[in-house]
Amino acid sequence: MASADTDAQTPEKKSKLPLIIGIVLALLGAGGGFFVTYSGMLDSLLGGEAGDHAAPSEDAHGAPADTGHGAAAADDGHGGDSGDGSAAGYVPLSPIVVTIGQRGETRHLRFLAQLAVAPGAAGAVTNLLPRIVDVLNIYLRALDPFELEEPAALMRLRAQMLRRVQIVTGPGMVNDLLIMEFVIN
Repeated sequence: MASADTDAQTPEKKSKLPLIIGIVLALLGAGGGFFVTYSGMLDSLLGGEAGDHAAPSEDAHGAPADTGHGAAAADDGHGGDSGDGSAAGYVPLSPIVVTIGQRGETRHLRFLAQLAVAPGAAGAVTNLLPRIVDVLNIYLRALDPFELEEPAALMRLRAQMLRRVQIVTGPGMVNDLLIMEFVIN
């Protein structure tokens, strides 16, 4: 009878196999999601423009088309005439100077950028420049000076600012934010 009591008191060990399988599947899903996003496959699946990730076109004989390196007549698709009367372009932002840091250790950030806009959207984006500068001013003013010292800070800041500008202008108006000057003194 004593052996029946000890069998009832010892709990059975649960298998850790479902936990391990769950962790492996989560890591595979995260890695796959990163690859799809980083490679640009997500843009093509959602109907976005594939111009930035497309391979160079080929001529009728299967040879790669001349990319125009060294040729004056080449059009890289950035600001040139696309042939249908509408041209993609750039809208310059006025220089922004903000103070960053606490009162005792005040530093200044000088920021200058241009917006790469969709064909025919330059006028509409120009009309929204006061709101765009306001959003960028507020974002840059809120930065911590220690954030700016990180090696990858400029890439992260550029992505954050582009997202804020795209929210202000609406979808499809601004394609990129080109940082021309980013000086801290």
